[in-house]
Amino acid sequence: MIIPVNDLPVFKQKVLQWASSFDAISYLDSNGFNDPYGKFDTMIAMGARNELTATAGDAFNQLETFRQHNPGWITGFLGYDLKNETEQLTSLNPDKLQFPDLYFFAPEHVIVINGNQAEIISNTPELILNNIERQELVAYKPGPSINLQSRFSKHEYINAVTSIQEHINRGDIYVTNFCQEFFAEHAHIDPLAIFTQLNKVSPNPFSTFFKWKDNYILGASPERFLAKRGSKLISQPIKGTAKRGADTKTDDAIKQQLRNHPKELQENVMIVDLVRNDLTRSAKQGTVKTEDLFGIYSFQYVHQMISTVVCEIQDELSPIQAIKNTFPMGSMTGAPKISSMRLMEQYERSKRGMYSGAIGYLSPDNDFDFNVVIRTLLYNSVDGYLSFHAGSAITYHANAENEYEECLLKAQAVVEVLGGLK
Repeated sequence: MIIPVNDLPVFKQKVLQWASSFDAISYLDSNGFNDPYGKFDTMIAMGARNELTATAGDAFNQLETFRQHNPGWITGFLGYDLKNETEQLTSLNPDKLQFPDLYFFAPEHVIVINGNQAEIISNTPELILNNIERQELVAYKPGPSINLQSRFSKHEYINAVTSIQEHINRGDIYVTNFCQEFFAEHAHIDPLAIFTQLNKVSPNPFSTFFKWKDNYILGASPERFLAKRGSKLISQPIKGTAKRGADTKTDDAIKQQLRNHPKELQENVMIVDLVRNDLTRSAKQGTVKTEDLFGIYSFQYVHQMISTVVCEIQDELSPIQAIKNTFPMGSMTGAPKISSMRLMEQYERSKRGMYSGAIGYLSPDNDFDFNVVIRTLLYNSVDGYLSFHAGSAITYHANAENEYEECLLKAQAVVEVLGGLK
């Protein structure tokens, strides 16, 4: 059933408000960004007709089987700690969110929005439309103040970066992504209201509202992990960040500085090489190429340096295997990949879990698209535990104080929506 949409923001808000009553929701919004690889503007999947919850060990095989039994739309998430399945690694840091390592569901209802049209894919499309149209929009009300804390003081963070750089000097690694957690305990928020504000304050091309039972993922991600379009795989790692300027002239100057900054170029090209290497596992021989190197993209708070790496997928390779071959994404690990992941387990103070993971979908034609879970708030509503991470690339030339400030810059939108960092 295809219907015209006259007021897109209101329609999307009504859909999301109605969908929030389901135990399983996946809302993926491009926020109008021009993306040559985008399949739709917005997708809302709700209600689990079938679902899979899995732990690292045999999770990708279970997902392969689940996909075979559910060939239509499926959507879900991959936690960072699936690294313990793809490599000989462990995760021993504390985890207070308790998300599973992998969760996917085959939805009862899907709404796909392109331009000013919405397609309702359901056995009861008229009933769905009636439920949406009857929704009375609830006005956003600021919640109680959240007492945000950090796992690292600034001094502790700088000391950790200095120690990591000693590993770089010894040749243990070349670059890594060092992350810190910001958290609040006994927190009570309205997830839908917070996401609505976050998406308004920081609209991004891979924004996400995902609900798994009583746990929520509220995301404003600018980064694509991996997509498949026909026989083509696309990865778009982000490495290189600069704040927006107060006026056009200053903003343009900052973009130019980012485009020519030796440290940012160095970390970007190292991760591009890593992604190219990851894609060779899935690619037809000789087809891996960098389609766009050092592209500068502007978002609400930051400019980002984004490169695009592509390949032709091997003929008999399944989509799930292609995802597994590149997971976790190089932009959130470092190089060499395994050494960097192992080392960060020593220096970070909390389990990444969903942070540095991916959220996305597989469509009926076996295309897929997954984001990188960054700039994202995670919430366990039963325990009242709220968490988000921020990270930055540590290289030989990195300045520890600048990297700390970059983490705060990346966290700015989430912190603003929650009322500030104490």
